[in-house]
Amino acid sequence: MTDSVNVKSIVMDAEGIERSLTRIAHQILEKNKGADNVAIVGIVTRGDLLAKRLTDKISEIEGVKVPLGRLDISFYRDDFATYVSPEVLSTDIMFDIDGRDVVLVDDVLYTGRTIRAALDALMDIGRPETVQLAVLIDRGHRQLPIRADYVGKNVPSAKDENVRLFLEETDGKSEVEILSIEDGKRAGSAPLGGE
Repeated sequence: MTDSVNVKSIVMDAEGIERSLTRIAHQILEKNKGADNVAIVGIVTRGDLLAKRLTDKISEIEGVKVPLGRLDISFYRDDFATYVSPEVLSTDIMFDIDGRDVVLVDDVLYTGRTIRAALDALMDIGRPETVQLAVLIDRGHRQLPIRADYVGKNVPSAKDENVRLFLEETDGKSEVEILSIEDGKRAGSAPLGGE
């Protein structure tokens, strides 16, 4: 799990995460005038878990099952040659995205580079009508002209901090933490199962 010495603050607890996802689900339905043409695609490793929760909430609200997919962007990253991932996960989109309103879901929006890679990966699969972006946390510090359509919470942060989402399914707790970055490390997602 996380080393509590590095935790500066907890900015969202499990209830806050659920409330934010409920609000985002309602906003998606309002913007798209229902769920008829909507598909949800989560970026692995935690965006896909949030996407699953969003589709469950939309199903509860609208009474329809929205197509759900997961997208691995490992080979689309602009730092692929230097980024070493312990494992490459699979993309699983078992529906046609052509002409759909695809809501791309990620946990923390930071520089925008992950989303750029996700857009490239998505366009290799098909041609959606629209691509909308839903993130639980927007921490700022964008390096590319990318913004989210749906944001759970804006969390101002310093570049020497890490903003990480932990979920019960993978980490045994659900919360968003701001952590100090250790010397020689870079900002990024929490490894599955914690530190």
